[in-house]
Amino acid sequence: MSTAPHRFTNDSFYTYCDQLAKRDPDLRAIISQYGYPPLWTRPNTFQTLVLTILEQQVSLASAYAAFKKLKQKTGYVTPSKILALTDPELRSSYFSRQKIIYVRELALAVSEKRIRLKKMVHQTDDEIRSSLKAIKGIGDWTVDVYLMHALQRTDLFPLGDIALVNSLKKVKGLHPHISREEMISIAEPWRPFRTIAAMILWHDYIKKRGMTVQS
Repeated sequence: MSTAPHRFTNDSFYTYCDQLAKRDPDLRAIISQYGYPPLWTRPNTFQTLVLTILEQQVSLASAYAAFKKLKQKTGYVTPSKILALTDPELRSSYFSRQKIIYVRELALAVSEKRIRLKKMVHQTDDEIRSSLKAIKGIGDWTVDVYLMHALQRTDLFPLGDIALVNSLKKVKGLHPHISREEMISIAEPWRPFRTIAAMILWHDYIKKRGMTVQS
């Protein structure tokens, strides 16, 4: 029998930040300088997954512009609304050819009940990863972000995220060409709260650049 997934809540998030600050002086320094990171959470919905697909390999500002344009057309984003849109309508919402394919595949999977987002609340990270990666266009980064922000799982560290990797290198003074394995090793002492460590590192990255992030 699998154990219940480990999630952070509005209350426990700050406790976990404090625990990491005690373990790691670099994370403690970020919190000391900038305060706690925002509680970056999103609802566990199809709409959230569409936004996460839009965020793949582009700036957050570009992704949110496309998402905003889509919502102007559809209102709340559902599988049936996505499937009803034509290619030109999606392109006019700044969707690339590939992302048109990806969101349609996701919409089909949800509408055909091959993916049941509400059930994922009770599934393990590995079970969710297996289900979502079966959909064209969804890889590890998208799954990691979904697990972290929509399901609030505590122990993800998405090394496919450029901002996170750059922040880790800067905060820890790492070699620019450090290997993935070495970065995994550096994050190991943060288990089982690597999600929270990642959010602290993102917080540092965003604050240093004066960025504004839409949740």
